[in-house]
Amino acid sequence: MKIVSRILIGFFVLFSFGVRSQLMIADSSSLPAQEWLVMDPVEDKMQGVSAEKTYKTLLKGKSSRTVTVAVIDSGVDIDHEDLKGKIWVNEDEIPDNGIDDDKNGYVDDRYGWNFIGGKDGNVEQDTYELTRIYVDLKAKYEGVEKKKVKKKHRDEYEFWVKVKSDFEKTLKKAQQQYGFYKNLQKNIIRYNNLLKAYLDVDKLTIEGLKEINTQDSTILEARAIVGMIFQNVGPEADFDALAEELEEAVEYFGNQVHYAYNTDFDPRNVVGDNYNDPYEKGYGNNDVKGHDPSHGTHVAGIIAANRDNDIGINGIVDDVKIMVIRAVPDGDERDKDVANAIIYAVDNGAQIVNMSFGKSYSPDKEAVDKAVKYAESKGVLLIHAAGNSSKNIDKGKNFPTKKYSENSLASNWLEIGASSWGKNENFVGSFSNYGKETVDVFAPGVQIYSTTPDNTYKSYDGTSMAAPATSGVAALLMSYYPELTAFQVRDIIRKSSRKFNSLEVVKPGKDNEKVNFSELSITGGIINAYEAVKMAESMSLNKGN
Repeated sequence: MKIVSRILIGFFVLFSFGVRSQLMIADSSSLPAQEWLVMDPVEDKMQGVSAEKTYKTLLKGKSSRTVTVAVIDSGVDIDHEDLKGKIWVNEDEIPDNGIDDDKNGYVDDRYGWNFIGGKDGNVEQDTYELTRIYVDLKAKYEGVEKKKVKKKHRDEYEFWVKVKSDFEKTLKKAQQQYGFYKNLQKNIIRYNNLLKAYLDVDKLTIEGLKEINTQDSTILEARAIVGMIFQNVGPEADFDALAEELEEAVEYFGNQVHYAYNTDFDPRNVVGDNYNDPYEKGYGNNDVKGHDPSHGTHVAGIIAANRDNDIGINGIVDDVKIMVIRAVPDGDERDKDVANAIIYAVDNGAQIVNMSFGKSYSPDKEAVDKAVKYAESKGVLLIHAAGNSSKNIDKGKNFPTKKYSENSLASNWLEIGASSWGKNENFVGSFSNYGKETVDVFAPGVQIYSTTPDNTYKSYDGTSMAAPATSGVAALLMSYYPELTAFQVRDIIRKSSRKFNSLEVVKPGKDNEKVNFSELSITGGIINAYEAVKMAESMSLNKGN
């Protein structure tokens, strides 16, 4: 899962529609403190999870136990400076001897497992689930008239009609965005170089633009475009850096066009499994880093970045290990891999599983349901990101889901929306999915600063960040109150969430519509470690009596 910054999306809005996008282009003067995630609403005036306050007060002097959190994701840079000592190690596995020493079915799984790799390498890009379903159904129904479809196949035919429409619409949109960003990057580089040469400067400034006095139409066009970007980004705009950042968008939408929506692309052969068997196990390899572990490393840092090394950032929980499970490519994860990843996490001792991924279709949902039920039976907490489509998932789909096929609900599941740092109408991430019946609670997920590969740090937006914020608080509870079950931790997180009386927020995806924050989730709250620990402490004392 690639990250495309808000400023790039802002460019698309700006140049496509000729208007300023306040929501998507960040005003640097309004950005929060870098580590607002762990700050306190009262003491720091930031709607963080109060981790720092909790350690300094309620948990001061208390002992803890190590909790293992499995991160099912794109991979994790296990050598990152701020994750040193925080990666789970399978002590029963002798590294790199080619033997399954602990007899768990996975050879040399020292730090976790990679379900999207094989003997000859790894899956990097993959198609969307929509594309895979489209290809399968197209072979059956393309060009077939509805009246000629047998009655027993009518439902599948109607599904094909919907899939075909969705595929063609989203492919067209991706092609447009790819073309837009590719052209924009080309022009930014061109205008930047042209004006720097004209002004004989190393870097463009607003003041420099004002010195331009010419009738040359090309220079005037360049000045107009560059001036518009300065107006929207701010006087600190660096056009060399913008060109590099635009490369991310070109790559992101290029991957959609060339891979995710490419009906002729199928990288699965590298895995070497029987893909038609959703219950097959034992495939994959032990490369838990993969080709681009940016997303997974960011997720891991939110939970577990070292709190005692005076570098980088502070993760939410101190006594924790990250079990790395790679199952998410650049594209949609496959149900078979998700199911096996959950089972691997449970069988190898994870108490919490973080799942910062999602998709709109799930053809092998039954296999995932069985894995979720297995985790439920073993008392393992599953925490899932609600998604970034600004949609009500009470009505839509965001798989995997806590709802089983028979419509009962998993009792070990938390679905998480993304909140922002200020108590105002923009308190909810504009991208966040929501749902009064499906999303349990919100957590910080806007401008979250965390670890990225090669000892770097960046700020990302997404419910992908909100989920590990919740996993961190859950691990904190399990670490200091080991008697708590996963189900109790789930209930504590929900019940202790901070509520806001009559707080009206901008509804995600609806710039001109407001809604009461309490209507966007089951609890109407945001997670808070301080309140959760107080509740856990109270339960512990009452149990002692």
